[in-house]
Amino acid sequence: MIGIIGAMDVEIDELKKRIVLPVKTKIAGIDFVCGEIENVTVCAARCNPGKVNAALCAQIMIDRFSVESIINIGVGCSLSPSVAIKNVVIATEVCQYDIDTTGCGDPAGFISGMGVINIETDKELSDGLALAAIRSGEKIHRGKVATGDYFIASNEIKEKIAERFGAICGEMEGGAIGQVCYANGVPFAVLRSISDGGNEASAMDYPTFKSIAAKISTATVTDYLKTQKTQLEI
Repeated sequence: MIGIIGAMDVEIDELKKRIVLPVKTKIAGIDFVCGEIENVTVCAARCNPGKVNAALCAQIMIDRFSVESIINIGVGCSLSPSVAIKNVVIATEVCQYDIDTTGCGDPAGFISGMGVINIETDKELSDGLALAAIRSGEKIHRGKVATGDYFIASNEIKEKIAERFGAICGEMEGGAIGQVCYANGVPFAVLRSISDGGNEASAMDYPTFKSIAAKISTATVTDYLKTQKTQLEI
């Protein structure tokens, strides 16, 4: 079973509608919908924005639904001049830019207990999503996605994150989901469609482009699922 997590209704509802014979379960305030898309067994959920919400959702998927992998989909902001609105970013690794124990001598973004800053995504899963996006005619980028509990809407903050972590996309869930998957040994991928530039214009761009960007990520995941074998075929 593949777990699919989106933070907002606009990011996950269209995918839920495509689930055949859906079975709904509510746990910790989160609605999990399990069934099949393109003959592939999936479990889809809206986690709500933010790292704690995302981590809670991912851990429940692993513990209660025994997902074999997790795909985190949704929208994000550009942290790079080469990444434009409506482009697709497939994460090669994730980090959490708002973890800061530098006062204790740690480097910025250091995850205590795990001893890492960056967590690599699963290459096979990420490559499959990238190919699906290319088949759909999307312009894609591969690189680091930076996560934090902050809606980035300032050139100053954007440039600081990009410079410090080398990230090309910013958002609020992928790094937390990555940490949970890393701790549990579960393969994961993060796909973001760019809704805004992470700058002073974001307050206007985000409402305008978030629905378009969300549709792009949904279409990409659906196309990816078409390429996967059913459990019976496996």
